[in-house]
Amino acid sequence: MTKRKWIGAAAVVLLLGALSFYGYQRWGVSENSARGDVLAVMPADASAVIYADLAELRPSAFFAELYKWAPRPEADADYAEFLRNTGFDYERDLDRLAIAVEKRGQESALFAIADGRFDRQKIAAYAAKSGTINKRNGQEIFSVPLSGSTRRISFTFLRSNRLAMTDDADLAAFLGAKQNSTDAAEWLTRFERLAGSPVFAVVRQSAGTGAALAAQAPGSLRSPQLSALLDQLQWLTLAAKPENDGLRVVAEGESTEEGTVRQLTDLLNGVAVLVQAGLNDPKTRQQLDPVARDAYLELLKSVDVSKIDRGETKSVRIVFDLTPRFLEAARLPPPASPAPPAISKPKTAHAGKPGTRK
Repeated sequence: MTKRKWIGAAAVVLLLGALSFYGYQRWGVSENSARGDVLAVMPADASAVIYADLAELRPSAFFAELYKWAPRPEADADYAEFLRNTGFDYERDLDRLAIAVEKRGQESALFAIADGRFDRQKIAAYAAKSGTINKRNGQEIFSVPLSGSTRRISFTFLRSNRLAMTDDADLAAFLGAKQNSTDAAEWLTRFERLAGSPVFAVVRQSAGTGAALAAQAPGSLRSPQLSALLDQLQWLTLAAKPENDGLRVVAEGESTEEGTVRQLTDLLNGVAVLVQAGLNDPKTRQQLDPVARDAYLELLKSVDVSKIDRGETKSVRIVFDLTPRFLEAARLPPPASPAPPAISKPKTAHAGKPGTRK
């Protein structure tokens, strides 16, 4: 799936909300936990799971700053009509969202569960007008076209404040799938480690992920060694939690090979030192806005890279803090590249005719 389609699919998840818990728990998570309910229905064969508790994030000072800082896309006609007909506004009414990504060869399928304040009758009426309704095992499954694409989004209400949705052709297959107990236990272990984080992503590694991540880094920070080490990790997690007016971010890479984790720890510590030295370079001081430089140095001072031994697996953990100062720096335009020096054309002596004096 292209980046554009990913963004479109995620937007539809937010617009339509998504889904209701359908009666039983797959991974033994407590029924009393709304978070546990949502994560319990993520497919065990997923390659990645992304979770956000927007109800917990909204009151935080950093989230408010982030919301003001982030670019606001113009509402298109489809969303304006959806809002007008259903009254559902994801910025206000969406409380929890979990998205699972399943690899299908070169393509990917998304499955989502969302909690929020939905007007079931209005959303059902709107979906019925623009799409189709099918009944499977007593459930009404709505299918609506995805704007700008040949694909469709299917969703169903599982209770009044929860919906289930996918861009795959068969939503019922997700709802009725049997879980592999070993895979389910591995996901549950990592969800439990992240219990204190209102927003996180868990990725079950596949070959090539390291190269893909490294390709997004600035040219000066790309490293074949880093790519190779990242490809040897079995799991990647990224979690964030508001603290005071900032955001504490924790990233972790997990491997069964201690040598991989040790090398990656040393490499990341070295990168942090090199970047800090670069920010203190006289040329960088001249080119970089002082506000941005101070913000980046503040972030680097908060960086802590450590190694964790969990017995069968080892992990490298990176912890750092994002502050409003960092968001302020991110608003600044990038430093202008110095103009290359002008190259003057060498003067060429004109040769005289043979036998003449110059």
